Amino acid sequence: MTPNQQAFLDQYLAQFSEAERNDIPQFLAEYFCADEYNANECARLIGLGIKTASCSLKAGYDIDDEPLPVVGRLTVVLDWNATPICIVKLTSVEICPFNQVTEAFAQSEGEGDGTYAWWRKAHIDFFNQYAQEIGVSFTEESELVLERFEKVYPV
Repeated sequence: MTPNQQAFLDQYLAQFSEAERNDIPQFLAEYFCADEYNANECARLIGLGIKTASCSLKAGYDIDDEPLPVVGRLTVVLDWNATPICIVKLTSVEICPFNQVTEAFAQSEGEGDGTYAWWRKAHIDFFNQYAQEIGVSFTEESELVLERFEKVYPV
């Protein structure tokens, strides 16, 4: 986390006691998506409270031997230039095959035209490309990590 990102997080954390801060399981600063346009758009949608969920291919965690996200984690949401936009708190994490993602979850991602059809096509395209990059295949049964979050700062 850069000093600017840490200062942004510290502004939010200042309202909590040391014990409350110690109960937060993880801190992270990141942008969503893998390109400038979508990273900036996701940051904007999260900042507006429209985007309240995200998903990723579980195989990426497995290959990198990275632990799954933990409920309660705070994420400083960044734009493509690494500028803090807001902070979200992770409220749920679940593993779900791609072909069982609900329309309600897809809509909570808040992207595109808001339809399940748009979400499905965009994610098939993205996950096919990402799977190739990490050396796995993507299928309808591939497991996703579904994350729901709420914007907590600024409110």
